[in-house]
Amino acid sequence: MSDEDYVYDDASGDWLPASEVRARAAAANTVEVRDAVGNLLADGDQVTLIKDLDVKGAGQTLRRGTLIKSIRLTGDAQEIDCKFDGIKGLVLRAEFVKKR
Repeated sequence: MSDEDYVYDDASGDWLPASEVRARAAAANTVEVRDAVGNLLADGDQVTLIKDLDVKGAGQTLRRGTLIKSIRLTGDAQEIDCKFDGIKGLVLRAEFVKKR
């Protein structure tokens, strides 16, 4: 199917260009991850912790104000994957971070 073809969209009941239907489908599959304040997070952002967190399995506590660099989104609306010195596979909840 080329971009110039028109496709019937069941949701709107209109004939739309195929490129627009593909764009709507892609937008529906993306997950928005928001921090504690409501800012939209993206891959590579820097975040700051807003609460002291005990890291299970590492025997370490991450203090409020700790800077986490280069986060990665996991596809879950509430979880972000990140690296921190001495802790492998650290996954934080978005509700405990603030975008820097």
